[in-house]
Amino acid sequence: MKILDKYILTQFTRNFLFGIICFIAIFILVDLFENLDKFLDKNLGFIFIVRYYFYFIPEILKLITPVGMLLATLFTMSKFNNFSELIAINSSGISLYRFSVPIFLFGVLITLLSLYFNGWVVPKTNSQKFSLERAYMDKNKLPGIILNLHVEDSNNQILSIGSYNETDRIASNASLQVFDKKNLSHLLYRFDIRSMVWDSLKQEWMLIKVSERKFDSLLTEDFLIKDTVYASQIPELNKIYLSPTKIINSQLKPDELLISDLKDFIETMEESGQNVSKAKVDYYSKISFPFANILVILFGISVSSTRQKGGAAIQFGISIFITFIYLGFIKISQTFGYSGDINPILTAWLANITFFLFAVLNMFRLKLFWK
Repeated sequence: MKILDKYILTQFTRNFLFGIICFIAIFILVDLFENLDKFLDKNLGFIFIVRYYFYFIPEILKLITPVGMLLATLFTMSKFNNFSELIAINSSGISLYRFSVPIFLFGVLITLLSLYFNGWVVPKTNSQKFSLERAYMDKNKLPGIILNLHVEDSNNQILSIGSYNETDRIASNASLQVFDKKNLSHLLYRFDIRSMVWDSLKQEWMLIKVSERKFDSLLTEDFLIKDTVYASQIPELNKIYLSPTKIINSQLKPDELLISDLKDFIETMEESGQNVSKAKVDYYSKISFPFANILVILFGISVSSTRQKGGAAIQFGISIFITFIYLGFIKISQTFGYSGDINPILTAWLANITFFLFAVLNMFRLKLFWK
């Protein structure tokens, strides 16, 4: 690596770390002031607060890494412009592209690390943070007993559960309706089940006290009672797709699920014929968001490469402003993606694509491609 590359990378890394530390401190202080009354009301001491923010920092880091990358780009470009170093570099025959290579390589490295960090590390620490909130702050609580659960178990099966005990993995007062796949308005079977017990070894439900009703096209009814039977032993039923893991995952926040678990959850839901638009948007967003680290570098270069003056406060303000626009754009596009109006993949990448196009057009406008 050339001396110039080391110099550029050193300046950029310092600015990046400075931005990350500043944003983490601001984020924690704002959140602390917001929740301080809750900590005091619950008599939660200093040790608890330290643990709470220890588990919260990875989530903060996930959110602010692109902001820190943008701030580092603006600071670095501004410094090189203000001290006429960029002019000297261009005069020596080094183009803006070559100048930006170490910065982009650093961005690629951070992006790859963020893919793993955001997908596997952050959900684990979020789960610990939510556990503290549930145990001590009465927030985001998961019910030990879930009442009146209604799910579309497959595209022709509707399952209703009166109550589900998470500890014992027992569902009580269940009803399963099976419809004709060719005519979903025609009810074929109805199973009324006193209780469903999850068998961890067989990975299926054991049904106790099952009343089976069969309806034919003439609306006549056959009635059959079974004492104890597994779902797979009933030919008309064959399988109940809902599992205890799916029940609990449906209660968890997407931020608590590992990206691999979220993918499995989506596949299982799709297998049962359910609408998974929201879960897919969350899944693809976990993949697309780290690439903002590269995008903001291009965006920052297009914004600041021609600036001659501008202090740290101005660069800091620009970073915050652009970040709010970017995150706002993500939230708006997610609204349409959750409802199924926009393809989940396009929804997750729409903000990145839009800001990338804006950066490229701005570089054309400023004729940076020829520098």
